[in-house]
Amino acid sequence: MSKKTDPDELLIGLVSISDRASGGVYEDKGIPALQDWFGAALSSPWRMETRLIPDDRAQIEKTLIELVDDIGCDLVLTTGGTGPSRRDVTPEATLAVATKEMPGFGEQMRQISLQFVPTAILSRQVAVIRETADHAALIMNLPGQPKSIKETLEGVKDAEGKQVVSGIFAAVPYCIDLIGGPYVETNEAVCKAFRPKSAIRPAK
Repeated sequence: MSKKTDPDELLIGLVSISDRASGGVYEDKGIPALQDWFGAALSSPWRMETRLIPDDRAQIEKTLIELVDDIGCDLVLTTGGTGPSRRDVTPEATLAVATKEMPGFGEQMRQISLQFVPTAILSRQVAVIRETADHAALIMNLPGQPKSIKETLEGVKDAEGKQVVSGIFAAVPYCIDLIGGPYVETNEAVCKAFRPKSAIRPAK
């Protein structure tokens, strides 16, 4: 456990939620996929804290609180546990630790996934802000499959590379600005962050 000390560094919590992966039945693929994606997508300083836990609501809530309140993460991403089955409780745990719900993220995630599979309508992903007295973080539920994680973050492009459906990460850096986090810059070839002109800092 490494608490945040650099205010200019984006500290990301990555939480993979799976009974079988956490029990060693199979190898987790969600966290490695996110590590690879952020390595390619971010051009400003960042660091991560990772957790692999079972589909247990109390443990999910405890982990999210730890990452935001104790470690100081600015952004927390979960993968897995957002479907309709009995053990899928990630959205309920996320909402339980929330200060504010951010419904636009969940709406857009399903819109992106529906471009690929009709079963995306079964997804229940949510996004929220958790605030403490002196800190705030954005928490988002992502799909569990690496291909779906990438699609959700980047969105949909046509054959010529033109953006057809915006990915959710385009809005994340400005959201982090608004809640008092570090200024996040991206590699535009992977994901172009959108900010109003008044919020764009001059290049150093």
